[in-house]
Amino acid sequence: MATNRSVKGNFNYNNIEKTGKNFMYKNLERSNCYNSDFSDSNFNYVNFRGAHFKSCVFLECTFKCAEFIGTNLKDSDFQNTVFENTLFDSTNLDGADFKDAEFKNTIFLLTDVHKAKNLSLKNPEIRIFDEIPELEISDDLRFAILKVMKNKYVKAARVLDTKNGDINIINVMILLENFDEETLIKGLNLVSDDLNCDFHTLSYIIKYIKNNM
Repeated sequence: MATNRSVKGNFNYNNIEKTGKNFMYKNLERSNCYNSDFSDSNFNYVNFRGAHFKSCVFLECTFKCAEFIGTNLKDSDFQNTVFENTLFDSTNLDGADFKDAEFKNTIFLLTDVHKAKNLSLKNPEIRIFDEIPELEISDDLRFAILKVMKNKYVKAARVLDTKNGDINIINVMILLENFDEETLIKGLNLVSDDLNCDFHTLSYIIKYIKNNM
């Protein structure tokens, strides 16, 4: 029997079909879904932090700039799916099937990729980090990061800090791949002073800086 229970604006789907839907920009944090079919759907810019999507079907979906952080994707099907600028951080991929999936600039951090099926670890568009990478940053950049982390919307989004309150090195690395240090510092100061709305993924910060610099 299908069930659909809304939880704080997110959803729980069990044994249900939701194909061909647009979930773009959704905050699916802590959503809980089982054995549901989301084929041919748009999950671009979606936050999956702490969500459970076990035994679900994502055939031919798109996950541009999506973030899977502490997500359980056990036994889910991602065949023929597109991942671009996607982050898998501390994600359970046990039995997840990536047959014929397309990857572009995708990062797997602290995630056991060997438990996944049909995931080509030699794909040059995939980067795998078994531990937090080392990254030396200047004092000026560190100051800008710590400053912007005090913005209540940035703080709520948790895109620049870890659960321990430290600077999120992997996301700083991604920011530095999009901006030179001088531009990033100016952009972060702009975000700190002017950003005044809720958001859920690092891609929003990137877009905000590009649109306002």
